[in-house]
Amino acid sequence: MKAHFRDLILLTAMAALPVPSPAQDVAGQHIQVEAQRHWYVTGKVSNLQGDPIAGALVNVIATNVIGQHEIIETTLQGEFFRELNPLEHLRTLALDLTVTRPGFLKAHVITELSADAEKTWVIPITLRDKDEDPDLLAQADLISGLIPRLKKLGVSDGLSASAEKDYTRGVRELLDQKNPDRALPFFAKVAQHDRSCVACRTMLGLVELESGDWDGATRDLSEASDRSKADRTAGRPEPMLVLGVMQSWRHEPERAAGYFVEALKFAPQDRLALQELGRSQLLIQNWPAAAEKLREAIDAGSGPEARLMRAQALLGEGHAEEANKEITRYLDGREVRTMPPRVRQIWVQVQSQKKVEATYAKVKTEVDQPIDYLRRTTPDLKGLESDEDQKPLESILTGVGKDVREFFRSFPNTSSLEKVHQQKLKGNGKGGEKQDQKFQYLCVTPAQAWGPGFSEYRSNLPGNEGQSTGLAEGFMVTSGFAAASLIFHPVYQSEATFRYLGRQKVNGRDSYVVAFAQHPIQAHVYGLFKDGKNESTIFVQGLAWIDSQNYQILRLRTDLLKALPEVALKRQTTEISFSEVHFKSITAGFWLPREVAVTVDWHGKVLRNDHEYSDFKIFNVDSTQKIGKPKELAQTSKEVSDPEKPR
Repeated sequence: MKAHFRDLILLTAMAALPVPSPAQDVAGQHIQVEAQRHWYVTGKVSNLQGDPIAGALVNVIATNVIGQHEIIETTLQGEFFRELNPLEHLRTLALDLTVTRPGFLKAHVITELSADAEKTWVIPITLRDKDEDPDLLAQADLISGLIPRLKKLGVSDGLSASAEKDYTRGVRELLDQKNPDRALPFFAKVAQHDRSCVACRTMLGLVELESGDWDGATRDLSEASDRSKADRTAGRPEPMLVLGVMQSWRHEPERAAGYFVEALKFAPQDRLALQELGRSQLLIQNWPAAAEKLREAIDAGSGPEARLMRAQALLGEGHAEEANKEITRYLDGREVRTMPPRVRQIWVQVQSQKKVEATYAKVKTEVDQPIDYLRRTTPDLKGLESDEDQKPLESILTGVGKDVREFFRSFPNTSSLEKVHQQKLKGNGKGGEKQDQKFQYLCVTPAQAWGPGFSEYRSNLPGNEGQSTGLAEGFMVTSGFAAASLIFHPVYQSEATFRYLGRQKVNGRDSYVVAFAQHPIQAHVYGLFKDGKNESTIFVQGLAWIDSQNYQILRLRTDLLKALPEVALKRQTTEISFSEVHFKSITAGFWLPREVAVTVDWHGKVLRNDHEYSDFKIFNVDSTQKIGKPKELAQTSKEVSDPEKPR
């Protein structure tokens, strides 16, 4: 009896034993003691970025205990915990967990807890957004592209004859019955039996992914990948390929590319691996590499998706005519207006780029070509200490590029008070009709973005959606100034010519003066000028005053690279003065526009808008006024395009 009691103590905690009464303690009588084992189910629910998800419902079923069913809601930290007390003396507790949360795909995890475990096991569960990113490979396309490769396996693939029956039943449930949940136990049994079968474990990982078990899929696919690398003669590309796609779903294209490169070591002509490697390069805007890998994918037999992405890559390189040919092949006679929004958008970008090339074909911005600011005197350069030596330029661009990169990387969602003074100037540049307005100006960093940038919105002061007025009265609407420094971002510096002019004082601060001019054929940062239904793309040249100590942009002036007679736009000058802004909850300061002046000469009329920004705040941190969601606000005309998507 003592030995039995000690055994129970080692296995788990137990309830107090009943003490037999003298009447029960009869010689020769067998006394049976029942102990109650305590099981603890604990886990954490997160999104793909590892952030905890609160308010998710975890449906827990103990499949080997009749009637054991619990529903638990996750805490603010995404955690859940429940103590289960089945009466049976179980060595293992089989669990089936289903996790749901509005806005996310359902997660489904099948696992077991062991009585011999020395510590509590935390079950990780990852929820994925319900809406798939149209720029990424869809899960259905991944599954349909790989399952045929793994549908029939044999001894040469590592599948034993004794496990063949279970594998066949799993395939039948998956493909014929369309039921990955019922297929899962068969593939799990096969993978357990044939541990060296890379293809078997890869299939298990795919089915787990289809069933909703992201973490289980990651675990099994990683094991298959490790086995492939350990024994390359028996290795396969599929586990690395799937892991790469999963990294792209995390919005980690650089890490995804590493998996695709590894997959191609096993199968250099794998069309899906080539296509996804091309996609990863497209997402990081490595246009030449993307175009080349996607061409290889097409040659290897990849489908229309590769052609559509190659059109984007060619567009990024500035080859609009070749991009047009590629998207024409993709359409294959189909009407553009019947295509999904993504396809229509790319087609419009191609046509827009062709128009840009025609408009700016004769504009030269090479280094040996003088920039307009060097050929004329401007009041902005009064007091300039000229310097013809271009040696300092490289270090200046490196310094300001690093600063701009960090700005867009760490910039928080902010609001500010915007005062707008609109004027119609007379021939002498003075007087004229005017009006004043006030807005709450919002700069919002997108939740998912491949490149630097953010969206800018206006709302009226009560917090409702708002828009600048005055168009009907002949005034103009201007916006998009907070992102004006993107031209100096390292990603986009190659799309412009820069020239060091010398040094000049700005508000008592010593600054470098750099002139620049965009290359319209390559540039992905551009402005828009709208006149009713007519819309023209704007590229600029300008001057930047850069602090010689910290490389902050203190002042920025831009002018049209070329007048646009098609919309009667002769001049557009934008002058921005920046100053450092500090927020209560952030130590670092941010240099933001304080004053902006935009002057245009359009249809012979001179219009000027002056913007003044103050009272900067961070959303939901030190804002005292509730700010509506950006999607509920009317978006203004943006001067800078979406930098993640080429025209």
